[in-house]
Amino acid sequence: MIRHHRLRTVLCGTVFALTGCAVGPNFHAPQITSPRQWGFEPQAHSRLVSDPIDTQWWHSFRDPVLDSLVDRLAAQNLDLQTAGQRIDQARAQMHVAASAGLPQVSWAGNYDYRRLSTHGIFSLAQPQPNANFQFDFFSEAVSAGWDLDLFGMIRRAVEAQRAGELESLQARRAVALAAVSDLATSYMQLRGVQEQARITRDNLALAQRNLALVQSRFGNGVATSLDLAQSRAQVAQIASALPDLDDREATLINAIGFLLAQPPRALEAELTTPDIQPPVPPTVPVGLPSDLARRRPDVLVAEARLHQATAEVGMAQASFYPDITLTGNMGTESLSAADFFALPARQFAAGPTLNLPVFQGGRLMATLHLRKAQQKEAAIAFRKTVLGAWNDVDNAMTAYTQAQRARDQVREELTQNEAALAAARQRYVEGAADYLNVVAAQGSVLESQSALAANQTKIETTLVGLYRALGGGWQFAEPTPGTPAARTQAHISTNPQPVFSGAAALMP
Repeated sequence: MIRHHRLRTVLCGTVFALTGCAVGPNFHAPQITSPRQWGFEPQAHSRLVSDPIDTQWWHSFRDPVLDSLVDRLAAQNLDLQTAGQRIDQARAQMHVAASAGLPQVSWAGNYDYRRLSTHGIFSLAQPQPNANFQFDFFSEAVSAGWDLDLFGMIRRAVEAQRAGELESLQARRAVALAAVSDLATSYMQLRGVQEQARITRDNLALAQRNLALVQSRFGNGVATSLDLAQSRAQVAQIASALPDLDDREATLINAIGFLLAQPPRALEAELTTPDIQPPVPPTVPVGLPSDLARRRPDVLVAEARLHQATAEVGMAQASFYPDITLTGNMGTESLSAADFFALPARQFAAGPTLNLPVFQGGRLMATLHLRKAQQKEAAIAFRKTVLGAWNDVDNAMTAYTQAQRARDQVREELTQNEAALAAARQRYVEGAADYLNVVAAQGSVLESQSALAANQTKIETTLVGLYRALGGGWQFAEPTPGTPAARTQAHISTNPQPVFSGAAALMP
């Protein structure tokens, strides 16, 4: 008796020890050899510094309207709401996978009125005298089963789903970063278009004053009809640029409204009033290259996909091994409702079920090859994403610095063109030059002023692109601390790759 007890103890201990191991590769975060520092960029008015990045960088533009728009973005943006639902879906899928590692219990009750065939299988037996081939049959049973997950098929499935949870979380952060960047970019472009419209209207007013001067001189017989035609053509040419600018303004306002889930023209009253183009900060912190991969959501999405693919390789390897399920059922069977709950009506069965793959036509091996190839693809994609992130930052830094250098040249160009216009207008008034010189000089001034406004817009949008490349700014859309959503995200972030000591620990 003692020997049998020891044998049962050893067998049970072996089973529970096996439930703590899982075949297949364990995931380890890829090692990244990053550059020590970012590449050198020439000094500019707004300098790049290696301080920690600003995760609320839109405040650096010191524009209260922009701040107000971003404050509404987290609650109103539809893409963020969709990404939040995907987190819930991923978490539900994880719970579905985890439930397979827990005992499954069900109850079933049944009643049949049966008639047995006298020419069927029962005709081979000798029936008792006066046996009735028509009768009532009552049955009920509680059934239970528990997959011991000896080689970790279920645990690897849960691990893969947890990686999917982390992927959906980082994907939401990527959506948040894209949304705030698109909002800021559209806002900068809007202010740039409004500045160009202001410049165009100022030049139109100047051209109209010149037309009045030419008309006066023409009435006094000093100017020619050619001067008058050129002056009128200049007014029409400048005025023709305004409809396109108004169209671009309306399009950008609607684009901002769309990001905030607003219908067309809903933000016109708030945004049609022109304002200055927001100035860029004197310094822009860009952090260190080594921090980029731990901050950019797209890199973390790629890492989560690699984790998921690694866990799926383990699932494919576990499918080659035997699987044991403990099953049992207990209930009653009776031909009479009166005896249904009587002790003699009891029945039960219990025991293990062993499932061992013998021949699957090559399916298991092909699945393993597929999962390994998908893991290699995910590793390559991760490496490409990291390399692309570094390139994005380097390109954005260069674009930001060079846009500032171009502004100095455009300013000098504008200064000289304004001096040329003043000289040409004075010479025309004095009769020393024809009006064509005034037309050409004012056209050059308008082009320089528009180029300066466009350059300022480019500086602002390239700075937004730099912040986006640095991967900072998604934090504005994080749930409020203490809320269920915040606790869910904290659980996902701190439990990316669980290790289970037994099947009962599968459910978080």
